[in-house]
Amino acid sequence: MDKISIAGIVIGLVAIIGGQVLEGGHVSSLVQPTALLIVMGGTLGAVLLQSPFHIFKRGFLMLKWVWMPPVIEQRRLIDQILTWSQLSRREGLLALENSIPAVKDEFTKKGLQLLVDGADPERIRDLLEVEINTFEDEWRHSAKIWESAGGYSPTIGILGAVMGLIHVMENLSDPTKLGSGIAVAFVATIYGVGLANLVYLPIAGKLKYYISRMVASKEMLIDGLVGIAVGDNPRIIEGRLKGYLL
Repeated sequence: MDKISIAGIVIGLVAIIGGQVLEGGHVSSLVQPTALLIVMGGTLGAVLLQSPFHIFKRGFLMLKWVWMPPVIEQRRLIDQILTWSQLSRREGLLALENSIPAVKDEFTKKGLQLLVDGADPERIRDLLEVEINTFEDEWRHSAKIWESAGGYSPTIGILGAVMGLIHVMENLSDPTKLGSGIAVAFVATIYGVGLANLVYLPIAGKLKYYISRMVASKEMLIDGLVGIAVGDNPRIIEGRLKGYLL
């Protein structure tokens, strides 16, 4: 559980609601279901329009990373690569073939198989980097649905504000309806800007961070496998791989 994400949301909400109370306002004035429907529904529609469904679905499922980050065990990967390096120096690259069935990650398994097959080091790097580029492109596009939501939301909020003002203008002759129309107008803007800057854009930033670490882990694996292929000393490989750690 990523407690800092929960803390961030709570602090943001407390600051805004607390500021409203300190200014003498009522919390109930910020609760406008109509404005929320306009902003969230309009933003969802815009994001769906710009994204293929599989990209949208993956991006939505990635939301859980905000609270339950993906497991990225770089130190364990370094230990595994060093084990392979030492084994290959003692018994040769073919000795690594027995290690392949125990590998669960398909990318790692593919790289290890190329190493056992005696592929040229640069060929190993080229083949695996193509797969990394495809992986990074697809997952970054998925994370960008939240970034896009952060771009659309304020504009949809302004649209909601204009709609509220139109409602006000239509009911100038009935003062009892003016208050609700003006409330929807201003609260829609608050929802649009607030959701963009407190929710959507921070989510996009956190997802892109995790994607960058996953890509770094794959690049670290390539570096280690190439080091084994060219016969580098395990200590040299270890020193190089530790440069990927944060």
